[in-house]
Amino acid sequence: MYQVNPQKQTVKLYWKNNKNEILKSINNLKNETESGNEKLVFAMNGGMFEPDNAPKGLYIENFKTLKSIDTLQGSGNFYLQPNGIFYITKNHQPGITETKKFRQDADIQYATQSGPMLLIDGKINPIFQKDSKNLNIRNGVGILENGEVIFAMSKKEINFYSLAQLFKEMGCKNALYLDGYVSRAYLPEKNWIQTDGDFGVMVGVTASK
Repeated sequence: MYQVNPQKQTVKLYWKNNKNEILKSINNLKNETESGNEKLVFAMNGGMFEPDNAPKGLYIENFKTLKSIDTLQGSGNFYLQPNGIFYITKNHQPGITETKKFRQDADIQYATQSGPMLLIDGKINPIFQKDSKNLNIRNGVGILENGEVIFAMSKKEINFYSLAQLFKEMGCKNALYLDGYVSRAYLPEKNWIQTDGDFGVMVGVTASK
């Protein structure tokens, strides 16, 4: 688990490097940030992706919409309802909202769409079953009332309800599932170092070297 204050630390979403190549792994993200004289403090995969590593659904990076919002119906976790969007504004305010309530806004600097929502206005998504046997490594993002962001990944296989309950117990009002068995996290200060991966979008927290 990693808790970050986006007003004090730099939180960004990443997909491609400056040569327009998809980063894919945390190791490549680390190399990319370090080449820009930044230190990677924390990283995690940040949403679902297509077979070609393109983001699934909405993706905004540096105010540019690189993939448009997906409001279709479909199978798979992404389409479990309601799905949602995690975003950060130019004033470093984070938000998580249901996809159908999302409004495009020129102030949104970063956004990634995923699903399903884990917590909706403080309540666990009613589609989850407490005793579900649908177990996987899972990661997600939640927002505390003070505006700090919590990223969490399970070390063992869990169901959706357990992940949602974690964010609720931490005090989040809204939380969003990011992905499952492919998930990786990088947090060297806690001696948790996974640098592989084959992702689309990644979340990175950096500090100046």
